Amino acid sequence: MTIAQILAVLIFVVMFALIVSDRIEREFVSLGCGALTLILVFGVCMRSKNAIIETLNIQSIFTKSFWYAKAGAEESSMGINWATIIFIAGMMIMVEGMAKAGFFRWLCMRLAKMVHYKPIPLFVTFMIMSALLAMFIDSITVILFLAAVTVELARLLKLDPVPMIISEVFCANLGGSATMCGDPPNIIIGTALKYSFWDFLGNTGIMAGLSLVIVIFYFFMVYRKELLLEEAEAIHPEMFPEPAEAIKSKKDFSISCVIFLCAVVLLVTHEETGLSVAFIGTVIALVTLITSGKNALELIKKIDYKTLLFFIGLFIVVGGLEQTEILEKIAAFIGEISGGNLKLMVAIIIWISAIASAFVDNIPFAATMIPIVKSLAAAQGVELSTLAWALSMGTDIGGSATPIGASANVVGTSVAAKSGYPISWGKYCRSTVPATIIVLVVSMLFIFGRYC
Repeated sequence: MTIAQILAVLIFVVMFALIVSDRIEREFVSLGCGALTLILVFGVCMRSKNAIIETLNIQSIFTKSFWYAKAGAEESSMGINWATIIFIAGMMIMVEGMAKAGFFRWLCMRLAKMVHYKPIPLFVTFMIMSALLAMFIDSITVILFLAAVTVELARLLKLDPVPMIISEVFCANLGGSATMCGDPPNIIIGTALKYSFWDFLGNTGIMAGLSLVIVIFYFFMVYRKELLLEEAEAIHPEMFPEPAEAIKSKKDFSISCVIFLCAVVLLVTHEETGLSVAFIGTVIALVTLITSGKNALELIKKIDYKTLLFFIGLFIVVGGLEQTEILEKIAAFIGEISGGNLKLMVAIIIWISAIASAFVDNIPFAATMIPIVKSLAAAQGVELSTLAWALSMGTDIGGSATPIGASANVVGTSVAAKSGYPISWGKYCRSTVPATIIVLVVSMLFIFGRYC
C-alpha cells in the first residue's frame, strides 16, 4: 500500500472510532477528517489538484445532468453527492411544513385510534408501513416522514420512540431493497446493468418480502419487554383528542398533503421523467416555502444542518478511499478468491458488500462493485443477474447494521436526537446487527436455492 492509501484508511478508521465514542459531535468529526483527507491525502501525499476537485464535486451542480438526465443514464457517485445533500434538505423543509400544518399529529392520532392506542399493533403497523413506502419512495424520505410521526406519537402516548425508530429504519432499508427506485444502490445497479423495476421486484422483492416477516417477529422479540410493559398500561381512548383537532388550518393541511403526494409521484417516476432527486428536492422545497408565506424563514431555520454537514464530511473521507483505489482493492479481492464456484462467489459478494457497506457509504461501494461483477460473470460464465441480486442485497441490507451505513440510518438517528431521544451506537447495533445477519442468511439461501 502507498502512503496515500495508508493515510486514507487511517483517517477513516480514526473518524469511525471518534463517531463511535460519541464524545465529539459527529459533524465536527466528519468535517475535520474530511479536511485532513483533502490536505494530507490529496495535497501532501498525492499532490493532486484533480483529486480535490473531483471529491468536492462542486462543478457537477452546474451541469444539466445534475438536474435532468435521460432515463437509463448511469449516475455518478464520485466525491460529495450534492444531489443527496440537496434532496435531503428539500425533504426536511417539506417535512417541517407538513408538521406545522398538523399533518403528522393528525396521522399519528388516526393510526393510534385505528389500533385502539395499543403499542404492539402500532409497532408492527409502522414497520410494515416503512417497508411498503420505501419500495416506491426513497428510504430517506420515508424515515424523515415516519420518524417525525413516531416522535409525535411517543409524546402523546408517553412511549419510548427509540425501538420504533430503529425498527422503522431497518424496515425502510429492507423495503428499499425490493425495487429499483427504493434505494440508491439499486438505482445504480439497475441503470448500469439495464434491469427494470419489475426485474428487481421479482427477485430482490421476494427476498425482502420473506425477510420482512421474520424481521417483524425478531424486533418484537427484542423489544417485547418494553412493548408488553407499555401495553399493560391502562389506556383510556377518551383521554386523547380526536385526530381532526390536530389540523390547525384546513387550507395548510390540504396544501401539505398535495405537496407530499406530488413528491411521491415525482420520486416514483423520476427514472422515467429524467428529473433528478436534486431537482425534485429543490422544487418541493421552493413550493413549500412559497405556500408557507410568512413562515418560510422559520422552516429554513429548522433544517437539520448538523446532519447535512456530517454527510459532506463523510463523502469527503469516503472520497479519499475512492481516489486512492482502496475500494477497488476490496472489490478485486472478491474476484481473486472466488474462482469458478458460483455459490462461493455469491456468498463472498453478499458478505463482503454487507460488511463494507456497514462502514462505508453503500452508494460508492455499489458503483465500484459493478465492473467486478460484470467481469466475474464474463470470466466464469455465470449469470450476471445472480451476482447482481447478491450485490443488491449485500449493499442495501449491510448498510442497515450501523448508524452510518446508509443515509436513512443517519437521518433517523438525527431526527431522534434532535427530538431529545439520542440513539447510541451500542443501542442501535445491538438490535440491527443480528437482524442484518438474519436477512443476509435468508437472501443467500434463497439465491442458492433459486439460481445456483
